[in-house]
Amino acid sequence: MSATRAVKKQSLPELITNDLRERILSGDLKEGEAIRQELLAEEYEVSRMPVREALKRLSAEGLVQWENNRGGYVMKHSLREIGEIFDLRVLLEVDLFRRAIPKMGALEFEKCEEILTDMETSYRQDDVSRWGKLNYDYHCALYSAAGRRLSDEMLARLNVHSDRYVRIHLSVMRQREPAQQEHRKLLELARAGNVDGACELLTRHITRTKAELLEMIAAQRKDEVT
Repeated sequence: MSATRAVKKQSLPELITNDLRERILSGDLKEGEAIRQELLAEEYEVSRMPVREALKRLSAEGLVQWENNRGGYVMKHSLREIGEIFDLRVLLEVDLFRRAIPKMGALEFEKCEEILTDMETSYRQDDVSRWGKLNYDYHCALYSAAGRRLSDEMLARLNVHSDRYVRIHLSVMRQREPAQQEHRKLLELARAGNVDGACELLTRHITRTKAELLEMIAAQRKDEVT
């Protein structure tokens, strides 16, 4: 008789947290949008208690600004803060990549290739939500050999903030091929052991995304005001 297999069961607050997080990252709940606990409770057909717990968790992640007695809203970062998110990505990811490349082997390269294939499929299907997740998974796969647990945790937290902006960027990009080509080139340089070349390209890759995003969001917010 086969052994029983443990299946992770999600609590109600966890389920609501995950769904609200996805709604924020996808733009279904927009920056600055007011959050009303009672309306969410009605929407999810639950009491206010699990909704309140979910909002506390999202507040701890920095995705919502929430106070029990005063309500809240979806966090809206300033342009300076958005720029800072991507500046921090450069600092953290380039350091991880530099440490990882000399330690990368067949398993790491195979994993990266697998994710790249999935990314190219999501491109063709115009599945922005899936591409956003795969983008993060691919970057993590490039750095996994570094074995820097604390840095990985910091990157995961940073990704919570950057993911929605990456998705915004993807949803309006007219040409996605340059990003695809850069992702594949990063792997080629890593295979070749070209640490400096790979880190230089990674810096340009993230910095270009930052510049295009800031220009686009600044234009959007100007239109909102006018």
